[in-house]
Amino acid sequence: MALLSFRKKEAAPDQVSPEIETFLKDFSIEVMPRTAEKVENFREILPAGTRVYIAHIDGTPIEDMVATAARINAEGFNVMPHFPARIIKDRATLADWIARYQGEANVKQGLLLAGGVTTPHGDFSDSMQLMETGLFDEAGFERLHVAGHPEGNRDIDLDGTRLKVDSALKWKNDFQARTDAKMAIATQFAFEAQPIIEWADSLKHAGITLPIHIGIAGPAKLQTLIKFAIACGVGASLKVLQKRAMDVTKLLLPYEPSDVISELAAHKAANPDFNITHVHFFPLGGIKTNATWTTQHGGASAVPANAS
Repeated sequence: MALLSFRKKEAAPDQVSPEIETFLKDFSIEVMPRTAEKVENFREILPAGTRVYIAHIDGTPIEDMVATAARINAEGFNVMPHFPARIIKDRATLADWIARYQGEANVKQGLLLAGGVTTPHGDFSDSMQLMETGLFDEAGFERLHVAGHPEGNRDIDLDGTRLKVDSALKWKNDFQARTDAKMAIATQFAFEAQPIIEWADSLKHAGITLPIHIGIAGPAKLQTLIKFAIACGVGASLKVLQKRAMDVTKLLLPYEPSDVISELAAHKAANPDFNITHVHFFPLGGIKTNATWTTQHGGASAVPANAS
């Protein structure tokens, strides 16, 4: 089974697979303030109403985050900023961020996660603590997404298991059950379909019913993918990429997520109750490149602008 798609650039397919078109419907994409600045107008590259996550990297001023959210919202997209617990100093800071996003950018949804830093900057160390403040509910947020890790997260489970991350997902699943929150799991990117399927099935068997928005790396150079895989701690996928990098002919060819998308789409078509419901793209090779590839392969938005 092919794990990655290394092929020459081709023209847009004449016919889009109905399975892939259905699977890519209502896809989302992630940006940062500095990468968003490179896009002159998001309306020229993304379907109206596409959910756009805004990643909050440690050191990025909240002013830049809010300005990016306001700009993308004004262009007709559903903005979902990150709320990384470990870089939020305290409850007052969280309340301030929420108020700014709502007042200046009409934000009604957020991705809550622990964040990439090792040592918390203040009172919060995980997304559950953010949820327990009640501030998102008080502010009328309509949707909260949480992080998922198909390959585990060694920052949390040092022994390489998924015990702690799965326990946290169970807590978040129970949180949805006892509140009015609309929730989903947005995952780190991965490259192999079968391990993704097995992970998603394991959550379902554990009674975790939150829908999964699976993270997929967009088209990029192999060297770029390796750099991000190292930075993001994607261990199993990194091994796959390193093996491929040993072949110089493949090192020079671009990667496209055709194979993993095709396999997941086929599995979804054969198993309609499969708990992966959406695709979330990490545009590691550029936002425009990713957006173009996705729309050429049938990706479209099913959500009206500014909806949840």
